[in-house]
Amino acid sequence: MKTISITSNNLSTIFEQIQVQLGGKLKIKSKEYRLEINNVIAEGFVSGISVEPAISYIEYDIVFKEDVTLTYRQDHSSYIHFGYCSKGKLVQSFGENGLKNTLAQFQTGIFSNSAKKRTFLFFRKNEEVKISMITVNVLSVSDKELKTHLQSTFVNNQENSELAHIGSFNLKISEKIDHLNCISQKGLIRNLLINSTVYLILALELEQHKDDLINAENSYNSLSQSDMEAIKDISEFIRNYPEIQYSLKYLSKKAGLSPIKLQEGFKIMHNRTVTDFIRNVRVEAAENLIRTSELNISEIVYTIGLTSRSYFSKIFKAKYNCSPKHYQNHQNRLAITA
Repeated sequence: MKTISITSNNLSTIFEQIQVQLGGKLKIKSKEYRLEINNVIAEGFVSGISVEPAISYIEYDIVFKEDVTLTYRQDHSSYIHFGYCSKGKLVQSFGENGLKNTLAQFQTGIFSNSAKKRTFLFFRKNEEVKISMITVNVLSVSDKELKTHLQSTFVNNQENSELAHIGSFNLKISEKIDHLNCISQKGLIRNLLINSTVYLILALELEQHKDDLINAENSYNSLSQSDMEAIKDISEFIRNYPEIQYSLKYLSKKAGLSPIKLQEGFKIMHNRTVTDFIRNVRVEAAENLIRTSELNISEIVYTIGLTSRSYFSKIFKAKYNCSPKHYQNHQNRLAITA
């Protein structure tokens, strides 16, 4: 088993240490880091973003060709790691022989080691994993409200003990990570979008932790990993084909879930009912067509699977605060000005 040791909390030093031990080509641009690896040790990449001096984001999208242990060492327990597993699984422990905690696909995890023990992350040979980790130095967080919340929730009384919380399945975080990886803008706009998305992921982690504590003593049975995968797949299907006349019975059968589980999954992932989700997908698809196509409003209504132009105008105005025609005319004026 190969061991990778990280002894710094500075993002630049972390990537230097990983490159020395794993090889690969390191690209640095502004506050973004990307280490691309394709050798006898691993294949994939490790990317990182410095959001502010106290907050960093690292993503491992990689396949190791041998069993690998990655160790983090901190001198005190003010550092909190908010983890999320998008693919595969991750095993964590405090100390090499400590109790092992498993983070499954779509699952959240929050870890903080004491000054006496290191955090160990275990990666299995030939297993593709995609792990995201937001690391926060609580004592240096600039936002006072966030700092107070993190201290009272995670840091207080942790000096001589460890914190390991394995949360419930959460697909909203996976969605935001995908958004983060798809940001194509450059310069200031890119930085602002990246920072806001990382903060949103952190907020979702904190929300999940709060919900887990509330439901800890309840008999509520959360959806299984396979259920969440089915919800994610059916959501993407709806996005790709908004024009289909969906019924709850059809979607339940296609997803292999009961109508109750399907509705529960959509509430967890999208905070919407299935019907609300379909309606929102159609409106967003219409908005995109208004901006990018030459279709008139009636043609767009048909393209997204609706038959009533008046109903479409109603739901479009509810989301964008103007009529579709007004929105289209405004886009046309912008195009002429450009």
